[in-house]
Amino acid sequence: MPVKLQTPLIIVNFKAYSEATGKRAVELAKKAEKASRETQISICVAPQFTDIAAVAKETEIPVFAQHIDPIVPGSHTGHVLADAVKEAGAVGTLINHSERQLRLWEIDAAIRIAKEKGLISVVCANNQTISAAVAALKPDIVAVEPPELIGTGIPVSKAKPEVVTATVKLVREINPKVIILCGAGISHGEDVAAALRLGTQGVLVASAVVKAKDPYRVLREFAEKCKV
Repeated sequence: MPVKLQTPLIIVNFKAYSEATGKRAVELAKKAEKASRETQISICVAPQFTDIAAVAKETEIPVFAQHIDPIVPGSHTGHVLADAVKEAGAVGTLINHSERQLRLWEIDAAIRIAKEKGLISVVCANNQTISAAVAALKPDIVAVEPPELIGTGIPVSKAKPEVVTATVKLVREINPKVIILCGAGISHGEDVAAALRLGTQGVLVASAVVKAKDPYRVLREFAEKCKV
């Protein structure tokens, strides 16, 4: 990996929520940094593209882009260039989130570009079969997220534990080195603990933190449960 991340790992996707836009993105990242420093658990953030530079400048927390396009510099108006997010301060990127899906060849190309540019690749997948397929492409991290549970508050680690265990087993057979995260509906510390018990090495979260009345408290709870 270009940057060595410790596991267990928490990645917070800011998505395009107003609560994590502009100055609020920096404020939220600072809360994540505080929780990480106090618990010694790795917490990373994925702000909107326009906030990457500010978050990277104002904090020492690992910053991820929410997406990169499988392109090289050139005539690609409206696309996201890996070189640009890295120069802005990102150390990695999400790829193929359920809200920004790519075709398999695009995922493959994005992983290769991320590797060439020294960016950590976090590839999202919605079931064990897709997780296994993308694991074969050798990303740094695979995050399994059943899309029907995203944003529901119903954690995949409880609602569909068989998805998590089957994914871990299948992915490990194909790529023993890849880090496996669990996402979708992670809302409480116990959800994080359950995900780790099922064999994952961390979680990918969003609304439970971003839209919380006290994001620091939620992150602190998540991080503490990573140590149980």
